Amino acid sequence: MAMFSGKTALITGSGAGIGRATALKFAAEGANVVVSDIHAAGGEETVAMIHKAGGRAMFQLADVSDSADVAALVAGAVDEYGRLDCAVNNAGIEGRIAPLGDQTEANYDAIMAINAKGTFLCLREEIRHMLAEGGGAIVNLSSVAGLIGFPGLSPYVASKHAVIGMTRNAALEYGKAGIRVNAVCPGGIDTRMLDSLADQATGGSRSSQQMMDPLHPIGHIGTPEEVANLIVWLCSPEASFMLGAVIPVDGGFVAQ
Repeated sequence: MAMFSGKTALITGSGAGIGRATALKFAAEGANVVVSDIHAAGGEETVAMIHKAGGRAMFQLADVSDSADVAALVAGAVDEYGRLDCAVNNAGIEGRIAPLGDQTEANYDAIMAINAKGTFLCLREEIRHMLAEGGGAIVNLSSVAGLIGFPGLSPYVASKHAVIGMTRNAALEYGKAGIRVNAVCPGGIDTRMLDSLADQATGGSRSSQQMMDPLHPIGHIGTPEEVANLIVWLCSPEASFMLGAVIPVDGGFVAQ
């Protein structure tokens, strides 16, 4: 039997990248998958990929920085599939690269609204439903930028540190109620976000792989699927003693 047969998994920001890979992995393991993104085209494409492979999925448009959207998203998942067992709070943006003294308030607000407030709003709604159902598993997406500093990315670094703080606190508050909350911290992963950062940092003169491969002790950046494998495992019964963990999946980046 598939690991998540009869279970429901919600993944925000699953129209591309790590979110899409996670949605596909959950579907392959038998879950009913709720795909959510602020970009409908990408989200619908993820659903089509799941359907083509014989899985079950629905798409719901949502802005995670909007409390009404988040409440509707989680309620919609429960209405469609009758339960919410797993949630992956993946939606995030990188913003603009600049030293802190040159950062704009608008850039800071935009990043914090999605990465930090969005994670808070999603956690709040997911926990409320999981409490009523007797438990569940939640994985938040932080970053190696939640563990160390990155010059030029102060708002992003602040937002990802905030995700780790919320993860640990939620784990302590709800672990005894059967809700396991953990976080993963990807390093350089082959996604559009990394491409955007590379373009900003090098003016388009170097690809994300050219810029980031040498920075990882393993010798290369990672794939979305490599992160998805860890996320889905953390939601599985095999990770039943994992609570409040903050796990780098980074090819040794923060071990340096």
